[in-house]
Amino acid sequence: MDADHAAEADSRAQRWEQRSEIPLLVASLLFLAAYAVRVLAHGLPPAWQSVCLAVTVGTWAAFALDYLVRWRLDGRRLGFVRAHWLDTVVLALPLLRPLRMVRVYTAVQRRRARPRLSLHTRVITYAGLTALLLGFAGALTVYQQERGAPDATIRTFGDAAWWTCATLATVGYGDVAPVTPLGRLVAAGLMGCGLALLGAVTGSFSSWLLQTFAREGEDRPPGS
Repeated sequence: MDADHAAEADSRAQRWEQRSEIPLLVASLLFLAAYAVRVLAHGLPPAWQSVCLAVTVGTWAAFALDYLVRWRLDGRRLGFVRAHWLDTVVLALPLLRPLRMVRVYTAVQRRRARPRLSLHTRVITYAGLTALLLGFAGALTVYQQERGAPDATIRTFGDAAWWTCATLATVGYGDVAPVTPLGRLVAAGLMGCGLALLGAVTGSFSSWLLQTFAREGEDRPPGS
């Protein structure tokens, strides 16, 4: 009975995830759009500010509901939290909520009997999407925190975007840098993500080159 109950719970969880993928993707897009409008649209009327705030709170509620439903259906309690650590982090840190888009893309690829992209291409694609989403959300957060801070060097969104690109690429020119506590916390997170993403892309590309050279060596006639 325990095995049957676990199989039934897995089936219910899979059905819920399939039904909630598209609504949560829409929620991620709405969150990013509402947050961007609140940060970039200077002089936004109070009514529109309230609308954007309601959208951000509503998307958090949608993610919290999805997390609680899947946690309840899974039944493993702490095991679910460990197995779905990204969802746990996304729920706690709204800045990472756009990463849900990458998760949905992964789920769509998994539905196919044979993925349309090779493993190496998928790794590079996921890394690129993650860097783009994290970079945009990070630039918005840093710009929001830094633009009015004393002695800040990041005064425009262009400065924030430039700083984000340099940070994710692990270049670190030092011409602009955050001075607020939250800005520096975001910087530390982006540095870690940049190192991880760069390692994933470099490793995948190196593996692809080695496999390509190995196939060419196997196809080459003996003695050539």
